[in-house]
Amino acid sequence: MADSIDESKNVSVTDEDLENKSKGELIKLAGQLRDRRNELNQMASERASSRDDLNAKTREKVDEAQEHREKRDELNQQVQEHKEKRNELNAEANELFDEVEEKRDDLELDEGKDIEQLESEIEDLEFKQQTEVLSAEDERELIEKIEEKREKLAEKKEKLNQGGDLEEIKAEAEEIRSEASKHHQKVTELADEAQEHHNQMIEAYREADDIRDEADEMHEKFVEAQEAADQHHEDFVRVQKRLRELDKKEEEEEREARQEKEEAAREEAEEIYQKFKEGETLDTEDLMKLQKTGLL
Repeated sequence: MADSIDESKNVSVTDEDLENKSKGELIKLAGQLRDRRNELNQMASERASSRDDLNAKTREKVDEAQEHREKRDELNQQVQEHKEKRNELNAEANELFDEVEEKRDDLELDEGKDIEQLESEIEDLEFKQQTEVLSAEDERELIEKIEEKREKLAEKKEKLNQGGDLEEIKAEAEEIRSEASKHHQKVTELADEAQEHHNQMIEAYREADDIRDEADEMHEKFVEAQEAADQHHEDFVRVQKRLRELDKKEEEEEREARQEKEEAAREEAEEIYQKFKEGETLDTEDLMKLQKTGLL
């Protein structure tokens, strides 16, 4: 950042200076004012250039932030679209799962033991019947249990057959839910990417603010140098005006002195001419004075 102006190098002029200083002193003062003015103008120009560069960088950062904002908004729009699709698919899957549950309830498939368990129990009982020595009473009870379980198994299978497309509906629901999960994954990925662009946008705006502060400070430095240059120029013009007044006064004094000299020479020549008319003899110097004034 540019330093403040070294005011010790500044040149000033007072009304008293203009009134009392000699022409030579004023000429020297004018030169000092001119040189300092030019130096300050150069300083102001450099600061203006730096300020403009900083303002350009600020605009670049603002443009960069705006690009991140647009990308973030675009990604957030995609997030919203995937959310809507995910929710739509989940709702559809839930309807199918509800349909499966309703059908299972209607068919009472969830009551009691499931098919696999019944089949396993029947196998165990049949194995026991084949491998163990049982009394007639125990074997009769065992056979009754086996028949009872076979009836329940047959009933379960019959109900399952009546349910028809339950497994297909369940598979379709699971497939739809899997598709919904893919959209949810996209929601997460896109939301993370959108957040990253949001963070970069905030950072770019912060950098733009910092650079803008530098530009504002540099503008103040430019104004400081320009105002000092303008003040030196005004004082330079004042001194120049005073010098012209002195030149004019000198010219006027010289003209008056010349006129007085010419008047004195004419008066002297007339006196000589009068002597000449009265018959006095004139010397060479007197003749030259008459010739110079045009009286001879």
